[in-house]
Amino acid sequence: MNADKELLFFFSALGTFNGFILSVYFLFFTNKKYLSNYFLGALLLALSVRIGKSVLLYFHADLPKIYLQIGLSACFFIGPFLYYFLKSAIEGINVIKKTWLWNLIILFIVIAATGATFSYQNYPKLWNGYFVWVIYLQWLFYVGAAGFTGRGIWTKIFVKNEHMSAREIWLSMIYISNLIIFVFYFLALINAPFTSYLNGSIVFSFILYLTISVLLHRKKTDDLFLATQSKNQVKKVNEEDAGILLRKLDKIMTEKEFYKNPDLKLSDLSKGVHISSHQLSQFLNDSVGKNFTTYVNEFRVNEACKIISSDNRLTLESIGYEVGFNSKSTFFAAFKKLKSTTPLSYQQNILKS
Repeated sequence: MNADKELLFFFSALGTFNGFILSVYFLFFTNKKYLSNYFLGALLLALSVRIGKSVLLYFHADLPKIYLQIGLSACFFIGPFLYYFLKSAIEGINVIKKTWLWNLIILFIVIAATGATFSYQNYPKLWNGYFVWVIYLQWLFYVGAAGFTGRGIWTKIFVKNEHMSAREIWLSMIYISNLIIFVFYFLALINAPFTSYLNGSIVFSFILYLTISVLLHRKKTDDLFLATQSKNQVKKVNEEDAGILLRKLDKIMTEKEFYKNPDLKLSDLSKGVHISSHQLSQFLNDSVGKNFTTYVNEFRVNEACKIISSDNRLTLESIGYEVGFNSKSTFFAAFKKLKSTTPLSYQQNILKS
């Protein structure tokens, strides 16, 4: 390998390695668990696998067939991850939809079953002929769908010629770089002149180094691709996500007993269900019809009623502290507001019955 090829291999391989590292960061180490971060991490992982295979194949033509199969299989997920990343980032979606989850599960089952039944080792012509075209057409479909999702940004850039926010610039760069990577791989697939699989890896490495440089200089790396919205501009939770969110709220309130924390804040609860405080507040008001305090106090008062009904050895004041109230007066006021009677009257009625 001459010096030029060694430099090219080093640059491409280092980009692949850094892609793995950055994907792990977005998947596991961001402080705020945004859905878009997970999809970005998954996208980087799929790209790193695909491009890593290309780099190895370019410099080692006798690469074991299993690596070729894994690399092509990764292409099956690049398009969906790109689409779901842009969709969740642009629309502020933080609860994965059932349709998305099932689509990814089905894609995984299809590619795993196909790989197990028709391995690259035994069916190289099938993979290089029929399978590769199915994979690339699916990839193209999702690249197109992702482009349609970002049409508002493209209109702002190319039609209205308006100033873009930093978020819009980075979303555009992520999409355009993925589009260029796909074009280079597709041109290499059809053996277009002056093209190579390494062109895609070089583009990937360049964008990756640019992203890392931004992460190193940006304080809020967790919300790099999220919209900055004011309290009055928070995107509403749609009907499908509302049911999922309500079940998650009920689960952490009943099973994890969040309400028993006397210092519970809206931000604590929002972190538990992985949405912003503003979104949770709006959801409780619009979909549940209660503010945060009333929502939490209902769980506390209902638990207090259970204790009063089953155990008369505890004082009312101690019951209030037990269920999460930080003072006797707050407990009594909340109880009367929600049950239209005082805790003492409720206890006396229980004893009489």
